[in-house]
Amino acid sequence: MRVQATATVETPAKAGSTTTEPEVLQAINAIRFLSIDGVNKANSGHPGLPMGCAPMGYLLYNEFMTHNPEDPFFFNRDRFVLSAGHGSMLQYSLLHLCGYDSVQIDDLKQFRQFGSKTPGHPENFETAGVEVTTGPLGQGIANAVGLAAAEAHLAARFNKPDAKIVDHYTYCILGDGCNMEGISNEAGSMAGHWGLGKLIALYDDNRISIDGHTEISFTEDVAARFEALGWHVQHVKDGNTDLKSIREAIEAAKAVTDKPSFIKVSTLIGYGSPNLADTHDVHGAALGAKETEATRKNLKWEYGEFEVPAPVYDLFGAAKKRGQAAQAAWNDALASYAKQYPEEHEQFTNLISGKLPDGWESVLPTPTPEDKGKATRLHSQDNLNALAGVLDGFWGGSADLAPSNMTLMKAFGDFQKNQYQERNLRFGVREHGMGAICNGIALHNPGLIPYCATFFIFTDYMRSAIRMSALSEAGVIYVMTHDSIGLGEDGPTHQPIEHLASFRAMPNIIMGRPGDGVETAAAYEMAIKNAKGMNPEGRVRPSVLAFSRQAMPNLPGTSREGAAKGGYIVHGGDAKPDVIIMGTGSELSLAVEAAKELEAAGKKARVVSMLAWEVFDEQDEAYRNSVLPPDVTARVSVEAGSTFGWSKYVGTAGKAIGVDHFGASAPAPILYKKYGITKDAVVEAAQSML
Repeated sequence: MRVQATATVETPAKAGSTTTEPEVLQAINAIRFLSIDGVNKANSGHPGLPMGCAPMGYLLYNEFMTHNPEDPFFFNRDRFVLSAGHGSMLQYSLLHLCGYDSVQIDDLKQFRQFGSKTPGHPENFETAGVEVTTGPLGQGIANAVGLAAAEAHLAARFNKPDAKIVDHYTYCILGDGCNMEGISNEAGSMAGHWGLGKLIALYDDNRISIDGHTEISFTEDVAARFEALGWHVQHVKDGNTDLKSIREAIEAAKAVTDKPSFIKVSTLIGYGSPNLADTHDVHGAALGAKETEATRKNLKWEYGEFEVPAPVYDLFGAAKKRGQAAQAAWNDALASYAKQYPEEHEQFTNLISGKLPDGWESVLPTPTPEDKGKATRLHSQDNLNALAGVLDGFWGGSADLAPSNMTLMKAFGDFQKNQYQERNLRFGVREHGMGAICNGIALHNPGLIPYCATFFIFTDYMRSAIRMSALSEAGVIYVMTHDSIGLGEDGPTHQPIEHLASFRAMPNIIMGRPGDGVETAAAYEMAIKNAKGMNPEGRVRPSVLAFSRQAMPNLPGTSREGAAKGGYIVHGGDAKPDVIIMGTGSELSLAVEAAKELEAAGKKARVVSMLAWEVFDEQDEAYRNSVLPPDVTARVSVEAGSTFGWSKYVGTAGKAIGVDHFGASAPAPILYKKYGITKDAVVEAAQSML
């Protein structure tokens, strides 16, 4: 399908501007050809989306968005999310043209190469100016909902009738693939329910996916769907050349303050390519030299590879000037705010800095062995509510399980439309969207620490979002209750088996399973500190905390200090042991009972809590050997889940007691007995090695 480059565009770039549309068209073509050239050089990538979305990208970055390329982290900037992250060269080209130091021409030439600032999909931890990590389709639009929710929350808490210090938009470009993924519907439903009026999504309706034209699999009316979800919906029928309509649609979206906005922009994938436009061939493969030359001729682009004419840089320079002016004005507004509202100013600046208040850890409850034992989900509730009182940026909620997860913050109401200052998030039954929304909240600014909750088994629904937390260093705390077969009668559909092992295998995440109230406090302290990058690598890490439904005693040997090291001696640390018993969660008390019986038989038994393997492995070798002496090979682990991975600690001579099959519907004590998760089984395993 041949695409002509002679479309007439009549509207001036912006009211009062001296920019002419031919200059704008040249800038748009610069975006296209930088994207084409980057993909060609890598011989890998997705040129079609940048070629079709270049007009949208230009208008957002150079006419509508408030951002300062000299300070990519200016707080009151507008946020942009490329949910269709495969089109990453669009964003890299825009960042370069706008003057971001993070993306030079040489960086564009290193697209998709090892160690470059221009990876295959946008990564916030690699490229300044990229807000969130996208790639798995649909994650980005859900992140954008989180970013917009964070803006609404902070604005409601800190803005005054005469002072707006939180006032910015979240823009997102998403594609057909994003809209096919169910997460976009979950997140879109939440955004519509919350009425997030500063969220504007532009849908690149190019009707192409990897398999071909979307008519083979995707024929629903997406705009009608989003309208039903409570969004303000518009359609720009020609997103290739009709800049006037795109501008008007964005202006109209900004005027709607009580709903998020969805702008369907119909484009031609690979616009300008004479032979590949409107085909799936341009979706995910380089154009190649011959088709690139044909596209240059078709779009009348007279410049060489990675060459950008000076007038284009001059035109994009307007973004930097506007950003500098906007940041200077915000700094002045913040200074005035400090004089008028000194207490709120101090709270606001402390919050957005990410600084934790002195002594925050002291509020975490530390029960004693004399206190009645209870389920760790109830200890979790105590900790959540204690933290809510001292951490201004701590907020979150559950996927319709708050009474079971015990996650309500009692001092606050529900975050709802026009009640954005509240801190309890009601996600409904939307685990996947919930996790990705929390990623957006966490990445909005360093001061926000979101948590979200469901049954541990349902991390299966949100695994991609959790993995993206770990990859993008989003400090989300995942509060997971009903952590094992101990939940009992709900049966195997609700009983997690392989889940502990799977998260222990995931990089850059903490998997914690506390064994009593003291360890629950330690787990929360660990999670908060890792959410702030307080670990040996200095990297922000999310945490998955698994809590029980069933009660367990508060053990005499547990300690916050020991638990902070991930693994430590709970019982029998005075002498070299004959046998070491390791456990987590509700099985930790079972291990102690087994050790006492072995001691009564004249054996020296040590019990080690393995609260968080990742943290234990980070301790120095001397400490690890002091807890698990290498020459003590008689070792038993006990955990009501998969035994996968325990060989790392029990060794080839040891024994791992666990559940390597699905559970069943029955009271928890029956299941523990039937599956051999008992004191007697631990004693027998230990004796067999002594």
